[in-house]
Amino acid sequence: MIPTTPVAVKNEIANPAPLGLCAFGLTTVLLNIHNAGFFDMNAMILAMGIFYGGLAQIIAGIVEVKKNNTFGLTAFTSYGFFWLSLVGLIVTPKLGWAPKPSETAMCAYLSIWGVFTLCLFFGTLKLSRALQFVFASLTILFFLLVWGDASGNETVKHFAGFEGIICGLSAIYTGIANVLNEVYNRTVLPIGAK
Repeated sequence: MIPTTPVAVKNEIANPAPLGLCAFGLTTVLLNIHNAGFFDMNAMILAMGIFYGGLAQIIAGIVEVKKNNTFGLTAFTSYGFFWLSLVGLIVTPKLGWAPKPSETAMCAYLSIWGVFTLCLFFGTLKLSRALQFVFASLTILFFLLVWGDASGNETVKHFAGFEGIICGLSAIYTGIANVLNEVYNRTVLPIGAK
């Protein structure tokens, strides 16, 4: 007779959030160094947008499914696809596949992402202070970029770049804090956890 006692399987999947946060943060910093006026748009930013900001965040989001984290799934996969769509908006006109989006179209694109980010910000109110800062600063960034595109004001666009660098650095900090706090099994870098 075969015993029918269920066997408990322990599910120990690594935390994908640091990967997603670092992918978002590093790519955001590099794009916003461009927005701040330090260098032109180039293949380095586009490659980061596809392979790290895009694909790494999508992978992190998919792993969040196994962690039963709906917020992480929604945020990481959405922003991963944001990066891929942004690269598409830049590259497809250059390939002759579609016309370049107008300023009005870019304002609509950035606005809808700003509204989406604001909605996710409310979810962070039950999470860490560090994540609250990341999402609040990202919401501000999107609306500064809308203002810059709507007004055509280069000063606003450059200011948005500096604000975006801060947003990206806060995501990197939060990701690295998660890694180090887990590795050392204590708070090495505080994130203001709830």
